[in-house]
Amino acid sequence: MRLSIKTASATAVAAVALFATIVATSSGASPARRAAGGTVDIYSSLPLQGASSAQTIPLVNGIKLALAQAHGKAGMFTVNYQSLDDSTAAAGEWDPTTTAANARKAATDSKTVYYIGEFNSGASEVSMPILNQAGVPQVSPANTYAGLTLSIKGATAPGEPQKYFPTGKRTYLRIVPPDSVQAAADLMALKAAGCTKVAVANDKEAYGAGLATMLELEKGYYGVTIVSNTGIDPKAPNFRSYASTIKAQGANCFEFAGIVSNGGVQITKDVNAALPNATILGPDGMCTSSWTNAKSGGVPASIDKKLLCTVATLNLTAYPGGKAFLAAYKAAYHVSNPDPYAIYGYAAMKLGLDTIAKLGANGNNKADVLKALFSLKSYSSVLGTFGFTSSGDTTLKSYGLYKVGPSGDPVFAKTLTPTKVL
Repeated sequence: MRLSIKTASATAVAAVALFATIVATSSGASPARRAAGGTVDIYSSLPLQGASSAQTIPLVNGIKLALAQAHGKAGMFTVNYQSLDDSTAAAGEWDPTTTAANARKAATDSKTVYYIGEFNSGASEVSMPILNQAGVPQVSPANTYAGLTLSIKGATAPGEPQKYFPTGKRTYLRIVPPDSVQAAADLMALKAAGCTKVAVANDKEAYGAGLATMLELEKGYYGVTIVSNTGIDPKAPNFRSYASTIKAQGANCFEFAGIVSNGGVQITKDVNAALPNATILGPDGMCTSSWTNAKSGGVPASIDKKLLCTVATLNLTAYPGGKAFLAAYKAAYHVSNPDPYAIYGYAAMKLGLDTIAKLGANGNNKADVLKALFSLKSYSSVLGTFGFTSSGDTTLKSYGLYKVGPSGDPVFAKTLTPTKVL
């Protein structure tokens, strides 16, 4: 179900031709000038290099598809969309300095009314305060770390989430459920797979460490024993010593709480060598072809039958607008089964366009856009109907469980809706 990086890159380049750069009028225009239309700026900031690009390039394609269907407009306003890359070739993943520069670019643009990002929770820790001080509405299509919006004893750091909002007013929302939901879904999947003793490793980033902690806090709800939670060095050449340790602990299953570019492939291979019968589960940061498919740099095909992963995206064809989205995506990019994050990119842009359009002449006022987003309680989208809580969290509460298909890419298996979360 995953789109290869090579194919995704080619289609992303092709899609750029759909849009032209438009010289805009100032967002501070008079009401009469606004009524005649003008330009608003929308940015996305996502890691477009490295292993995560197997997910993020289709996500950007989804963003561009939504804008193309709207003919580049949001109500009376022409939309100038800029796709920013928060990764570097050297790092092969998101970079704090680059992320901060992206956020400052959007924050200092007087026409910015909407910012889609970040993909990585650690990156949002960097961009959120910058955008907050500028009052820019920020919507993430992928962040799950609970501390970005919530304060959960034992799971989030002191001062969270308040430290991300220096103005005291919330400017961040997300359309994927947080890790309190994902951890519960992972535990459900592990329990169903017959796991009795699970070893957890995390990549020490906000997302990975936060998810691992949440697994420990919620394990009692689902009757799963976690034998250890270990922070690993993502740049280590191998994890054979770690694999030997968890074997000695009696682990019969393993979860890597992290992103694939932080040693996800290597640790999977080493754990499988030590525990060949163990189920290995990856969360949404791992649920991509660059983890599961050897042709895309993932693990050997012999390991695939032991892999499971979770991601907020459910069966694309079962979504209210899923079939229409897939048909439109295929027509635009000649890909029948895109990475599931493509639909989240589409949904994030469509949310922004609809919100701006409904504001009429005030659609270029970022404060009004922000207020309108937080007021949404029953928004009909391609993902189904959802709203936002006062914390900025989506009201969606399910995750998809994926297995590895014959092609080597993750394919949807079932929907997991946790019965109890923190």
